[in-house]
Parts: sequence; C-alpha cells; structure tokens
Amino acid sequence: MSRRLFHTLRYLKARQIFYRVYYLIRKKLRKPILPLSEVCCAAKVFSLVLVEPVPRQHSLSGRCFTFLNRAHDFSPEIDWDFSCYGKLWTYNLNYFDFLNQQGADKDEGLQLIREYLIDLPNRANGLEPYPTSLRIINWVKFLVRHQIQDEQINQAIYRQALHLLNNLEYHLLGNHLLENGFALLFAACLFPEGPFSLKVEEILHAELGEQILSDGSHFELSPMYHQIILDRLLDGVNLLQTNRLLPNLLPLLRDKASIMLGWLQQMTLANGEIPLVNDSAFGIASTTSQLMAYAGRLGVATLVCPLVVSGYRKIAKSSYEMLIDVGKIGPDYLPGHAHSDTFNFVLSVQGRSLIVDTGTSTYETSARRLLERSTAAHNTVQVDGLEQSEVWGSFRVARRAKVRELEEGDDVIRGWHDGYCRVGARHTREFEFTDESVRIYDFIKSAKKHDSIARIHFHPDVEVALEGDFIVAGAARISFSHSDSVILREYSYAPEFNTLVPAKMVEVRFFDSLVTLIAICKVDRF
Repeated sequence: MSRRLFHTLRYLKARQIFYRVYYLIRKKLRKPILPLSEVCCAAKVFSLVLVEPVPRQHSLSGRCFTFLNRAHDFSPEIDWDFSCYGKLWTYNLNYFDFLNQQGADKDEGLQLIREYLIDLPNRANGLEPYPTSLRIINWVKFLVRHQIQDEQINQAIYRQALHLLNNLEYHLLGNHLLENGFALLFAACLFPEGPFSLKVEEILHAELGEQILSDGSHFELSPMYHQIILDRLLDGVNLLQTNRLLPNLLPLLRDKASIMLGWLQQMTLANGEIPLVNDSAFGIASTTSQLMAYAGRLGVATLVCPLVVSGYRKIAKSSYEMLIDVGKIGPDYLPGHAHSDTFNFVLSVQGRSLIVDTGTSTYETSARRLLERSTAAHNTVQVDGLEQSEVWGSFRVARRAKVRELEEGDDVIRGWHDGYCRVGARHTREFEFTDESVRIYDFIKSAKKHDSIARIHFHPDVEVALEGDFIVAGAARISFSHSDSVILREYSYAPEFNTLVPAKMVEVRFFDSLVTLIAICKVDRF
C-alpha cells in the first residue's frame, strides 16, 4: 500500500469501510433492482401543500437540457445515461430539478416523468442513491405545486424511496447521507403509513447534530454546499410546518436552519456573492438573498453566532472586507470537497471583489481539477513546490495541514500550520488590520532554506500592473518586503463549472520571511 493511500484511508470511519465492502459484495451477488412489492395505492397518499420554495435554475427548453454551462438537445428520445459531459452532468439530468424551474409547463413535466418511468429499473446512473434522493424531492414538489394525483407516479416514488432505504450512502456519509434523509422525509410525509419515518428521524437527528457546527457552518466548509443543505433544511421546515407532520422533527430543522442562515449571512460578501473557497461555484445553489427570502416566508429567524469552529474569519472595515481561512480543511473522514488552502484569504474593496479564490470548474479527474484544489491555486504560501495538504484524484486527500497555536486579537490573527513539517519547515502567517490596510507576515521556520512562493489571485475585472516594486491592483497598492522576485502572471479564474476567465495573479518568491502590505487607495481604480 502506498504511503499516500495509507494516509487517505486512515481517516475513514469503520462504518464507511464496512458499507463500501458490503455494497461491493452485494452488487456482485445480485443486480440492484427496485422493490416490486409493498407498492402503495392512491388511498394511502397524504395530500400535501407547500409554501413557495426557491425555484430551481432554468435548465430545460424544449428537449434541450443545460447543466454546468453545457447544453445538449435530445431528439426525439432522451438518453438518461448520456455521459459525454461527465458524471455530474448525467447526475443533473437525473435530478429532475428542471420540473421546478420558473415557468415550467405542467404537461411537459408529466410527459418527462412518464418517459423516465418506462425503463425505471434499468436507469444505471439515476438509481444511484444521490440522484434518486434529489429526484424524489423534485417529483414530490412538482406534484404538490400542480396538485397532481397520479397513482402510477406515486407508486414510482414509493418504489424509489424503498430502493433508497436499502441503499443509503453510509459509505460516503456527509451531505450525501443528509440528502438521503431529506428524500426519505418527503416520502414519509407523502406516505404516512410507509416504513420511512423511523429512519428519517434517525438520520436527521444524527447527521444534523454532527454536520451543522456550533457557529452554523456545514462541516464540509464549502459555502456552496452550505447553501444547498440550507435550502434543503428550509424545504424540510416548509414540509413539516405547512402540513403539521412529524412535529418532533420541526424544532430541530428550524433551529439548524436559523444558525445556518446566520453563518451564511456573515460569509456572504457585500456584493451578495459567496467566496469561492473549497468546492464552490456560482450558478449551482440558491443564492443567499433567495434563501433569506425563503426563510422569511417560513418565519425562520436568522441566528448569528461568531465564526469560530468553521475556521473562517471575517474582517470588515469601512473600505474593505477580508475572509480568512485558519481552520481545518474539513471533516477528517470526508475531505472530498476540500482544497489545499490553509491561510488562504479573499478581499473585497468598496463592495467589489479584488482578491479571489480560483474557484471550481470541474469535478472530473483531470489536471484542471488537481490544479484547482492545489496550494498554488490559492492565496497562501507554497514551500518547495509541495502541497500543504496532499490533494489527489478528484476527491481525495492524504496528509493534511492543521493550524496550530492560533492567536486572535482585535486587529491581529496569527498561527502556524504543520503541512510542511514533513520537510522540516513550519509556515507561520500573521494578519494585521487597520482601517486602510492589511499587512501579512509570512515566516518559514526551518534548519535549512526552502524555496517558498506566496501567490495572490486577482478578480478578472481588476486592472493589475507591476509598477516598480509595487503591484497596483484596482483600489489597492501592494508592496512586498524581503522578496527575492515578484512576477505577474496569467491564470484562469473559474467562477462557474466549465467556465474559465483570464485573470492576473502575482507570484512572490522568498526564503525565510515575507511582508506583504495591501494598502487601500482612496481612488477607485477598478
């Protein structure tokens, strides 16, 4: 076993390993099929109502589906296992989010569902637990919105819920298992006499208790996934509160939604956007403003708790705001959406993005995926060309950096991480804040010299120039002390999936120490 694989597997929970082996053996022994028994009848279906949820992204026009900024026209027959654009695109096709896009036609939606049912037991990708979960939720929302009672569709939802119950994603855990739980919640409310309620309560109590941290963050530490899970929580509140079902669960869902709203409110920048840290991209999740409005319709209050356990810190001054990452990369047993980005930061000036995270454009195993997760793609320091945290594959991490001796004052944040201790180096970073500047101190403590590079990535809309010893970037003037060289380079900013935008970055080479001064100018040069 390679060292990298060992350091990847050692963090897994015993439950994950057991279910990976169990599902693998079971798959070899029998083909996973939908249950044919215990099919519901229309008389057992509870008639639901819902407050208007957030509409889904517009992704369907005629027979043309657009997901992740890639479109495909299916004529005359839809290939539900279409794979030319990668696994995530295929998953999106099977989610059926498009049923609930604004202006979606009822009859067209019913036609698509009926086409899907023709060969339901053989939907290779669609019957995987995650797309099954989202499809159940979307079908129920669609039926409720249009007040449709269709016995064939109800039976299909019931069968898929039974299938999901038998294939819960205990081998993955995290947001996948939580989505499984919410899908079963919708099934439990639609079919009160079905076998779903006990499992729903077990999953949601356990997973929400673990996954939603005390400062309101989702423990995978991706603002995008935080928005996705919060959206689902609000759907759960909507379902239980509006229909007066499963009253024991409602307080839990409302409380978790409240603190998630508070975390999201603090993390959202002045321009209304989330920072693209870890696996985050625009155009996937409901926006912060949409979620706040949805919570308002449901009467869910926003509870703001100080940013602590998530590891993010927000510094807001009169002319700028900075978000800093001084925490873990994510849960030890589930780092799939984590990046190698300890001590990374983003900066907005006068409500406009100036220094940004590179973003996420793909989940496909590729050089681009590896780059976007790498230390070099973030506003932090790389030593000897190594990764702080050993990201590999699409969703794997071996050894990972941990922040030590974190100290925080009114205008100072300081700490060091152990990601480079394997080569005898310790990286300490200190941030000092005034109303008009940020000073960053980087120290590499080691018995020998190391080649270190600090990088800063600018938003594509920012005009950047190297003027003597200074970088002039929009409304900021940046200088470096003790640097060996300062080089301005091109990089590709990834604000959305399958979208790359040319932008500028600066690479600063140094050895023992570096001081970076970001002075905010009074004149806006964006």
